[in-house]
Amino acid sequence: MLSILLPTDFSKNSINAIKYALEFFKYQKVEFFLMHAYGNEFYDHDELVSREVFEAVLKKVNTKSQNNLDKLLNELKVIAPNPRYIFQTISANNTLVEEANTIADDKNIDLIVMGTQGKSNTRNIIFGSQTFQVLKYVQCPVLAIPANYTNTQPEKVMFPTNYLIPYKRRELKLLSILAKSYRSKIDVVYITTSSKLSIRQEDNKAFIKDTLSTNKINFKIENSNKIAGTISGYIKENEIDMITMINTQHSFLEDLLFPSTIDKVSLGLDIPLLAFQNTARK
Repeated sequence: MLSILLPTDFSKNSINAIKYALEFFKYQKVEFFLMHAYGNEFYDHDELVSREVFEAVLKKVNTKSQNNLDKLLNELKVIAPNPRYIFQTISANNTLVEEANTIADDKNIDLIVMGTQGKSNTRNIIFGSQTFQVLKYVQCPVLAIPANYTNTQPEKVMFPTNYLIPYKRRELKLLSILAKSYRSKIDVVYITTSSKLSIRQEDNKAFIKDTLSTNKINFKIENSNKIAGTISGYIKENEIDMITMINTQHSFLEDLLFPSTIDKVSLGLDIPLLAFQNTARK
């Protein structure tokens, strides 16, 4: 059974991501954790004007949070009456990142599903601030869903890699499970100006091939030193439905989140991103 965390602030964007998850995982046995972290909302509350009203305002915010979670849960059970699903709700006086990390550890979460706001027209921003914080600081894989995205049956998944990172088996197994549900084809794309692999790269490629052996997998080479632009072009040219990337120091995803002065081409993602943290977990 998969354990999936669904953070929400009850916005349209977060609800869309939750509905996406319920449809996407309909063939899996899943325990969903609906979570609302209201720490910032509490301290920004208009009625919190003195220490004397601290407890009263806290109780009010907590009650509203739990009521909204209960209401959302009832709606979801109507939308997705799936006997494979188990739901739990968590209302927490905490920040999103701290609570997500706590739950990921305590509940051994396999995946966090969140919405993204899409690329801003005025700033080079791919993700909303909350999703960005989770991607950066929470040690758990994240599936980021663009606003209003509804395609829950990915035919093609892009997996760009430089083969320099020794991937974690648990995270690759998660990709294998997700792709297998829809018989998705996985394109493992090596972006390089030299096709020759080092011994380290050969071993890491072999590990990927072995772990994804039950999936439809193609190994591709793209001759380029423009990572972001090449990935963006590959997505459009090959009609990619989902992209999976590693989030660690000196990774492609880090380069895209923090673009260099040489390559400022942003993906402007309009497809789901499955981000691995590449951390050892239970």
